[in-house]
Amino acid sequence: MKKGKIFVVAGPSGVGKDTLIRKAVKGVERLHCSISATTRKPRKGEIDGKDYYFLGENEFEQKVKHGEFLEHKQVYGNKYGTLWEEVKGHIQSGESVLLEIDVQGALDVKSEVKDALLIFIMPPSLEELESRLLNRKTDVTSEIKTRMGTAPAEIEIGKKYFDIIVYNENADEAAEKLAGILKGE
Repeated sequence: MKKGKIFVVAGPSGVGKDTLIRKAVKGVERLHCSISATTRKPRKGEIDGKDYYFLGENEFEQKVKHGEFLEHKQVYGNKYGTLWEEVKGHIQSGESVLLEIDVQGALDVKSEVKDALLIFIMPPSLEELESRLLNRKTDVTSEIKTRMGTAPAEIEIGKKYFDIIVYNENADEAAEKLAGILKGE
């Protein structure tokens, strides 16, 4: 049986990764969307085991210690990671896995899984990115400032190290391009 592929979608905070993925995965067969683990508190409406695995600091550290993560990082003051159990079984059974993670975590996945395909979601501009962060109303001003401070470096990494760049100027067009990539077109 042919093994599944790992697709990694990353980009600056607020670029629209969730929206694009939600639209793109409809109609893509044999694709598992991995759920990340995090130490951050759930946002309004988020469900443990659906949106994230919300772990306490100690539980997260125990999983790190036992080698249960494919990748893990501290991002904006919280820990995030991809559990191997979210990936291995699906890949072995021929199902591809989509990871939506931060830029640094994407590079770690590529170093562990050489044939992982890194897809960078590019904002139309930094001004538009900031506008999207402000409009989603999930972060306080200081968090938006921090996220905007890291965006230029993330964009440079995306340009330099990622396999494919998808420009998110128009969400429907970008989602269509992402869907094509996930289908192997």
